[in-house]
Amino acid sequence: MTKSELVEEVSRVSDLTKKHSEVIVDSVFQTIIDALHRGEKIELRGFGSFRLRQREPRKGRNPKTGDRVDVPPKKVPYFKPGKELKDLINQSAVPEDEDRGA
Repeated sequence: MTKSELVEEVSRVSDLTKKHSEVIVDSVFQTIIDALHRGEKIELRGFGSFRLRQREPRKGRNPKTGDRVDVPPKKVPYFKPGKELKDLINQSAVPEDEDRGA
């Protein structure tokens, strides 16, 4: 699903214009980005959580020349799905016979 498809879906289920829906979607994304930038953890009950992970500095290689280069430390965003989300996703993956306990 792309961002524009998400905006379309929000517009459809909320009876809002696409412009209003786009503002809402952009606001949610920007709020998550701002919170991560401040080093905060975002928990969305029933969905999952966003947090930052610290990557340590390391030695890498330039793929063109093969020279060793220093890769600086950095923070990377990480999403951990919640139990409810995992259960909902896996619910449809279970064959019907196993679902009934047969």
